[in-house]
Amino acid sequence: MSAESAINRLLEIHPKGFDLSLGRITVLLDKLGNPHLAIPPVFHIAGTNGKGSTAAFLRAILEAAGKSVHVHTSPHLVSWTERYRLGAPGGGSLVSDRELETAVNRVAEANEGKPITVFEIMSAVGFLLFSEHPADYAILEVGLGGRFDATNVIGKPAVSIITPIDFDHMAHLGNTVEKIAFEKAGIIKRDVPVIVAEQQDAALDVICSRAEELNAPVTVARQDFDWYEQAGRLIFQDEGGLLDIPLPRLAGAYQMANAATAIASCRKVLPQLGNTVFEEAMKAVRWPGRFERLPEGRLTKALSEKIPDNSMPEIWIDGGHNPQAAAMLVSELGKLRERDARKCCLLAGMLTTKEPAEYFSAFEGLADFVVTVPVPDSEAGFSPGELAAIAADCGLPAEPAENIQEGLQRCADRVQDEPCRILVCGSLYLIGEVLRQNATPPL
Repeated sequence: MSAESAINRLLEIHPKGFDLSLGRITVLLDKLGNPHLAIPPVFHIAGTNGKGSTAAFLRAILEAAGKSVHVHTSPHLVSWTERYRLGAPGGGSLVSDRELETAVNRVAEANEGKPITVFEIMSAVGFLLFSEHPADYAILEVGLGGRFDATNVIGKPAVSIITPIDFDHMAHLGNTVEKIAFEKAGIIKRDVPVIVAEQQDAALDVICSRAEELNAPVTVARQDFDWYEQAGRLIFQDEGGLLDIPLPRLAGAYQMANAATAIASCRKVLPQLGNTVFEEAMKAVRWPGRFERLPEGRLTKALSEKIPDNSMPEIWIDGGHNPQAAAMLVSELGKLRERDARKCCLLAGMLTTKEPAEYFSAFEGLADFVVTVPVPDSEAGFSPGELAAIAADCGLPAEPAENIQEGLQRCADRVQDEPCRILVCGSLYLIGEVLRQNATPPL
């Protein structure tokens, strides 16, 4: 038996998606002895983009400060164990498969087969694990929305954090930025400080209005804290003073914004943190699957054996899947092209819950062509043919492939023995499968 086997059994009985409500998980947690009331002070993160990266920066900063930190994020890339990092002095570790299986079975037994989503069960699993291991802080990433997300049973976090908001999950959250922001702002609690990343004006207005109703002090990006790059360093400033620290280890200019949000959050909770802590954190932070080069592995080796010498493509991976994420990727790919001009191919797979036309449109003029593949192990993915047709309608030459290996080969073949740059994109589930096939440990 394994944790994955236990979770797969639950997936056979309960829906995998979201049914936004706090009623079911509240009843379940009560049966478990309310473990969510026994976890350390919480950094609670909602938003559309950058939640996982912000969580990674928070952990890096807190651990550099000598704190032990639990972390619950979703989704995972390769293994369910990635969702739960248990804090410990000197640095934590992912939950073991055995301990996760035991916790899943305990929660499932307490639920007694009653209607519930698997995400709610897995959120309860996180609370149970975190309540039974001592730590200084816990970082909780919202799964969907905020107001009715299963993590929102936390009554008084140390700080609420809202990362950039954009169109995503509109069937659940609404079809305007204001409606989506209202759901995200649901994590704001009375008298609890709120850190707000850069937002569209419409989203910021909703967030600040909700914070005012709850007397929650708000710290807003570009107003109360700021950052910029100077001479290859990250400069951050807020009311606590100026920091001059290394650029984040994570690639992409947008990661500076995520780092700044995390820094502002930590300085709000722990104002005594010194420059050295932030220096160490920027060097240590890691968050796989977000605009990074695919390391050498099985997939890259297999591809290199089938193409001519000196034409091995650069392969980048990124799990962003909405228009805002696409715009960030276009900016970063443009910088790479300025330094090293290569043809660019997207190897893309997407879920039907996303908006591929808006995503692909951002790449017009940058991507030379698109190869589409299925999202593995997902019944909610676009077929490669459907996705290729959508990309073509957006002005991008596109063709389908049956799987990742064939897709990479087609990308390489399209450039006719010239080096190219391949971006694997459109779904974190696709990125997870790429890492699995490449035999690359994600964390």
